Amino acid sequence: MSRVVFLLIGLFLSQLQAQVNPIKIVEKPSNNRMTFFAVNETQTDYDVLFEVKGKNFRQSAAKPRWIRVPATSKVHLKTVILFRDKKPVFTKSLKVNDSLSKRALKKEFEILDIPPPKIKPRKQITIYTTNTCVACDSIVAKLTVDNLIFRSINLNEKPEVKNQLSKFIAKSPEEMDSISSPIISLGGKLYSWIASYEQLQEELNRE
Repeated sequence: MSRVVFLLIGLFLSQLQAQVNPIKIVEKPSNNRMTFFAVNETQTDYDVLFEVKGKNFRQSAAKPRWIRVPATSKVHLKTVILFRDKKPVFTKSLKVNDSLSKRALKKEFEILDIPPPKIKPRKQITIYTTNTCVACDSIVAKLTVDNLIFRSINLNEKPEVKNQLSKFIAKSPEEMDSISSPIISLGGKLYSWIASYEQLQEELNRE
């Protein structure tokens, strides 16, 4: 029984390690060669140590070195020569370290077009806009540039939301069409006086 439990725990840890590994290995075949690349889609630099063992291929006898893989990049790790008319068998080993070493080999790399991750604000943000609200556009644009998670609802396109919202801020639906600043919900609390991104940040960070 204990052996079964041990095997199950080992399998779970192996699966968990595979899930959290920030570096992916990509293989690219070409004629009689196989090239291995490290792909880092995160915003963190890593050092990696990559080894290939197996049969039906030839590789350099040099000792593997730690290689720097910058954030959002693709780096060449190794190229092996395949034996003609034989199917190669690879056993790959990858070690990843976020403690960067000055001795790590820094190779040329390809920058990947990966947007930075969205940032969850301290309070949930919903911004209600109209087609004629200039301040709305400015705040939405800055929220987007700062990569904050938020919802934007155009009241001209959602009359049912506009009618409901008008009851909470004591404005008629017609008055809502001509608002000069957005109506913003921060953590469920409505604000109708926020006219700039700086004011939004102040209220967002207020305890």
